[in-house]
Amino acid sequence: MTKTYVTHLECSMTGKTYPAGQIHGLSEVGRPLLVRYDLQQLAADVSKEDIAHSVEPGFWRYSSMLPVTKPENRVSLGEVVTPLIDLNFSAPGLGGLPGKAIVKDEGRLPTGSFKARGLCLAVSMAKEFGIDHLAIPTNGNAGAAMAAYARRAGQKATVFCPEDTPDINIREIQQQGAQVWKVNGLINDCGKIVGEGKESVGWFDTSTLKEPYRIEGKKTMGLELAEQMGWNLPDVIFYPTGGGTGLIGMWKAFHELKEMGWIDCKLPKMVAVQAEGCAPIVKAWQDGEEHAPLWENAHTFAAGIRVPIAVGDFLIIRAVRESGGFGMMVSDEEIAQVRDLIAKEDGLLLCPEGAATAVAYKKALKQGLISKDDTAVLYNCATGLKYPMAAVDNDLDKNKPVDYSIF
Repeated sequence: MTKTYVTHLECSMTGKTYPAGQIHGLSEVGRPLLVRYDLQQLAADVSKEDIAHSVEPGFWRYSSMLPVTKPENRVSLGEVVTPLIDLNFSAPGLGGLPGKAIVKDEGRLPTGSFKARGLCLAVSMAKEFGIDHLAIPTNGNAGAAMAAYARRAGQKATVFCPEDTPDINIREIQQQGAQVWKVNGLINDCGKIVGEGKESVGWFDTSTLKEPYRIEGKKTMGLELAEQMGWNLPDVIFYPTGGGTGLIGMWKAFHELKEMGWIDCKLPKMVAVQAEGCAPIVKAWQDGEEHAPLWENAHTFAAGIRVPIAVGDFLIIRAVRESGGFGMMVSDEEIAQVRDLIAKEDGLLLCPEGAATAVAYKKALKQGLISKDDTAVLYNCATGLKYPMAAVDNDLDKNKPVDYSIF
């Protein structure tokens, strides 16, 4: 067993502590549990140089800052450090400057999305606790990640998707060994089925924030970004927000790094980006509320951010407010236009949710919420290859003379 720096778990609402080393879901008041560490001891034992020289794949380089205690329980599918890519050619079209708008492309991770981070940690901890059956509601990418990592760990995976989930996601989940069910509802309806089935089926509920470790996996986005930027941080982060685990996780990571003395810069403004057809977090932020009620008739083609209600709503809104950030709604039309612009100008194929962050960046510049001189990191949460693209209808007949003037 390797040394763990976890001291306890803590209710994000009440602060009540829970013992580490035991299976937990939500706290007794139905709110997410946060993993806490002995950060002073961690900083004394581990250095930035140790991280830099780690031979562990991808985000496992931060294993000392994570809760898995036994190396054999670290489930891996060959994770990588995801790149930071400047929007050199499309930035002016967004109203910005080359070198100031930077995409962190999470589509390079196993299963093609940032869900690999959270589900890898959730599955690894399930393995550590001897849990052999996991269930999850998903709009696509989380289910694919859980299916892949669960099978890698020898666990059974049961996945519930809204019936209009992109077909490629549903096929991907099934292909990777999970039992997948389509439900005539939204992700919260799928979540209700998972929650109600815990007692009768015996599966473990791996829903967003309903177990403590997906946050720890998503936290690695913040750790990785800080290291990539020389233990510094950007001025602003635009994050596509559904359940918001990554935004919460990054904000947690930044505070942990600050307490460890690894960063001393100003923390970035955190921007929660949602679609106009499903924006409960942005609406609650605008209204000065701490909780976001169910968004009725949720709709957007950016399926990953179509989350009508989030159990960690107050954690997302707190992070946005504490950081001096803001919420931003964007339309499906704007998402499609900007996705196409960036693909054609910079050769970077964003998913719709990732393109939503670029739309928000454009609107924030126009509204004076940020300046052109601000360094902004935009999170592309999945590969654009999973989503429909325009048809190609240019044909050549090899049996006829080629009219080279058309080129």
